[in-house]
Amino acid sequence: MGDTNGSRGLRLISAGLPRTGTLSQKMAFEELGLAPCYHWVNVIADLDQVELWMRAMDGGQPWEEVFGDQRSSADWPGGYFYRELMEHYPDAKVLLSVREPEGWERSFRQTIVEMCHGETLMPRISKARASVDGRWERYLELVDRMFWGPQGTFAQGWERPEQLIEQAEAHNEQVKRTVPAERLLVWDVKEGWEPLCAFLGIDVPATPMPHANERDAFVERVINGALDWFQGWREREAPASG
Repeated sequence: MGDTNGSRGLRLISAGLPRTGTLSQKMAFEELGLAPCYHWVNVIADLDQVELWMRAMDGGQPWEEVFGDQRSSADWPGGYFYRELMEHYPDAKVLLSVREPEGWERSFRQTIVEMCHGETLMPRISKARASVDGRWERYLELVDRMFWGPQGTFAQGWERPEQLIEQAEAHNEQVKRTVPAERLLVWDVKEGWEPLCAFLGIDVPATPMPHANERDAFVERVINGALDWFQGWREREAPASG
């Protein structure tokens, strides 16, 4: 994989759970030449893509429509479908990003669990938006299906920390069993460039490994996205001045 600008299609698929440094991964992948990298932020930026992922949840394979000229994928929804993607893109390698369990659980609970089940400003404004924005309502349905529904990664429960950690570890073990060893790298973002670049067969950059504050970015994206939408909605609904 020394030539990251080779044939069209995904070259690297991240199967790591959200909150394992996936935004930093996106930045790192793109710096290594695997740009653009598809990430959860792509869905937030274009909510029309939700219907493509809903189709995938129902057994469809909209991979060419979703990824197009994307070179890599990080975070969910892509990670949820790592098995389907590694079959569709047989030349792609798979990265399993991992994180210390207790720290991961706190981060996941403060973001995704909070957005879906919490009572702070973020989930309240998210639910308010969903009540008048059908596309955001569908987005929350997608999140619910991926995480808490019968097909969800955390279908067995989310209320207690040990439930989330147990199911996260089960996901990681499933990836290790499923992906052939020669296609898989188990990697913590704290390990830096070296193991990742060795896995990809490319030179280590002279720049430091990118780092993003993912919790703050997640919360701000939900809140600011809702506020921007409501402002636009207000302007659209306001009577025209005579």
